[in-house]
Amino acid sequence: MVDAIFYHAGCPVCVDAEQVVLNHLDKSKVRTEIVHLGTAKDRIDEAEKAGIKSVPALLISGNVYHINYGASLEDIKKG
Repeated sequence: MVDAIFYHAGCPVCVDAEQVVLNHLDKSKVRTEIVHLGTAKDRIDEAEKAGIKSVPALLISGNVYHINYGASLEDIKKG
């Protein structure tokens, strides 16, 4: 099983991406954790170290996939 982390900030773009992307992942092959960086600000550093630049983004096996554009991590830090 592959682990994936879906990072978002709760904005409409993020919520839509979460619903669309996660519904298409094969749950028998991918174990997904959802991290709302607006409420879990202690995980922003972790996201940055993984290569996340903006949200929504999906991290699978160390590979970052930025999806659309909702907010930069810098904007989340300020908010």
